[in-house]
Amino acid sequence: MSYERPDGHTFSLYLTGGAGTRRLDGSPAAQGRPGALCVMPQGHSSEWEITDPFEFVHLYVPDDQMRRMFAETFDRDSRLMVLPEATFADAPALARALRQMTQAMSAGDHLLAEEAMTQTINDFFVDPRYGGMRSRAISGGLAPHIRRRIVDYIEAHLDETIRLQDLAAIGQLSAFHFQRMFRASYGVSPHGWVAHRRVERAKSMLSGMDPIAQIASACGFSSQSHMTRAFKAGTGVTPSAYRQRQ
Repeated sequence: MSYERPDGHTFSLYLTGGAGTRRLDGSPAAQGRPGALCVMPQGHSSEWEITDPFEFVHLYVPDDQMRRMFAETFDRDSRLMVLPEATFADAPALARALRQMTQAMSAGDHLLAEEAMTQTINDFFVDPRYGGMRSRAISGGLAPHIRRRIVDYIEAHLDETIRLQDLAAIGQLSAFHFQRMFRASYGVSPHGWVAHRRVERAKSMLSGMDPIAQIASACGFSSQSHMTRAFKAGTGVTPSAYRQRQ
């Protein structure tokens, strides 16, 4: 497998397997493994030999988005951004974020997946091996009128897919900067806030006779099982058990 100067930056995490993968133009002894991270900057070229099945996730980030996030997060000229290459590296924080992104996408939780994507990029730049940057301090959070508009938008769209980019657009901010400002304002991430509001709406609807699957759809959960997991995480009981107590 060869990659010839592709556009965009690539973050890769080995999820399962990988021992049969090695980079032909790198260290011949290095092999893939679960938890190994590879970072390929835009314009890189590489050659790989793959002899065994494995599972991994790729996150592709356009160069302009990466530079904008770098400038906003660290208050630095985007031309100073340097993305070092990494092959089969150990980076626990980045691995956690990429695994969370993968699990969220598999569960249909787009907002959590988007948060994990932006967190991956931030964790990369603050890692001492890849820059050791310090995020710009945030003071004040979102303006009151922006907070009201965001909360109103969330309440009006709880039954739909809510994306980080849409929420950020209300405040005219980048997704990552909005994520940090929202947490500074409310003490939780946008996903945490939306998840809480969905559970609260589900609790009010469970007092009626609507089927749980119908309630899950009305509250924006991707499935009844998704609602059950989120509801139990938020209340300690399943929706069925909660309904029986009413």
